[in-house]
Amino acid sequence: MKTTKHILIALLVLLSCSCKKFLEEQPTNFLTPDADLTSPKVARAFANGCYQNLQGLIWGQPSSYGGNTYNLMEFMTGKANSDLGQTGFINFQNLSYNITSFYVDTWWQRMYLGVGACNLAIENIPKAIQAPATTTNQLAEARALRALYYFYLVRLYGAVPKITVVPTVPTPPNLNLSRSPAKAIYDSIIIPDLVEAAKSTLPWKDNTGGVSMSMIQSLLADVYLTYAGAAINGGAQYYALSAAASKAVITNSGASLFKEYTDMINPGNKNIGEFIFQVQYAASVPSTNPLTALTIPNYAGISKYSDEYGSVYPTPQFIKSFPAGDKRAQERQFFYTKYRKINGTDTVTFRNTYIYKFFDSLAVRNTAKSDLNYTVYRLADVYLMYAEASNRAEGGPNADAKRYVNDIRLRAKLAPLPASMTQTAFEQEVWLQRYFELCFENKMWFDMIRTRKVHNDVTGNWDNFIGHTTVFNATFAEKNLLFPVPKQELDVNPNLLPNNPGF
Repeated sequence: MKTTKHILIALLVLLSCSCKKFLEEQPTNFLTPDADLTSPKVARAFANGCYQNLQGLIWGQPSSYGGNTYNLMEFMTGKANSDLGQTGFINFQNLSYNITSFYVDTWWQRMYLGVGACNLAIENIPKAIQAPATTTNQLAEARALRALYYFYLVRLYGAVPKITVVPTVPTPPNLNLSRSPAKAIYDSIIIPDLVEAAKSTLPWKDNTGGVSMSMIQSLLADVYLTYAGAAINGGAQYYALSAAASKAVITNSGASLFKEYTDMINPGNKNIGEFIFQVQYAASVPSTNPLTALTIPNYAGISKYSDEYGSVYPTPQFIKSFPAGDKRAQERQFFYTKYRKINGTDTVTFRNTYIYKFFDSLAVRNTAKSDLNYTVYRLADVYLMYAEASNRAEGGPNADAKRYVNDIRLRAKLAPLPASMTQTAFEQEVWLQRYFELCFENKMWFDMIRTRKVHNDVTGNWDNFIGHTTVFNATFAEKNLLFPVPKQELDVNPNLLPNNPGF
């Protein structure tokens, strides 16, 4: 694979860069084969290197309209539109995307670079001379992040190459690897990595943005919930495991729901409160968060940004599907429809409703550099994972599951659930709350392919995924359950064939 063959070179550069703040001596721009890797500071640098590609969850190719990996999972839902033709939106709107389309190759590249960095850390951290407990925790960070990168890969592409060792020079192993089934990746890498990481002494909360026990257990809950459903169909026991993992987070994390939705876009709340795990950003290039600019209405003239993209915004049908009185759909909660011009006092009313979830007011009005973090897991997500998993595991909703869903509804100014609900009715309520609460956080698409259900915003029904027709008159087929292996990978590694069905 083209990407895999370059992992070693990229990792050597990555390591030299990530070591700068930890080493007292001046680092060189490469590591020699006989380099001393036994310093505790080097071990910390290896662990830190695992985080570097997390920004690939929303940004893959700087200075490229096709580099915003975040866009892919929102375009695919059929519940998002775009002001930008350069994003390739039309190909996802009408489901005509192929092996050369935007994002498909970027996701593959960024996730495998992350895997490579984690492999490097897992191989080298044990060589460091330091306290065993510290080494164990750093290995836990690397294993948890490798599991996260692979979790994205199997949900996006299904069968993928299994890479757990670092290519060596001058005689590297054969890199033209075949794909391993998704279940094999779960069974041999994702789940074992997380189970092993859970044995560490990492704290339940890390306010600096590092991997914590809460992150590990939240990821486990997500993995088990996905494994229990399609396409793995792991069985009822995995719903119980998911419920146990999410309950552990709820009990031990110290996290609590923010009182206001706008607390989530307060830079002072990064890594605390409701947030369990976030991708870190800073108000400096190239570490500034791109989502604020990406979601500002195109040419709105309300910000200091030279580019206001309008790359993703909700369809009117999705906005109308929110229940009457739902606070999340009100102005400047999750969305907004107007704002004051940057030069003057006039207020501009937009043509459409736009996303307010990533609106950094300081960046918009003054600096054009957002340092808001990007959230991977927050407590509301964990509440809903527990509710869904326990409902499946126990044949109906228990008191805790109802309470957690009601807490989310209460913040949205919605009435409590009925005292008695069937298992199916409660499950569909949980799915609906995931749609509303976690919208435009790159969760909805994975819920669709996990449950094989799509909420029809026009009829209010739950349609089967295969056969659901979006508001853009495109109909999901079996081929849409997985993205194709990118052409640039197939060109250098024919062993990746056959491609996914339909491609």
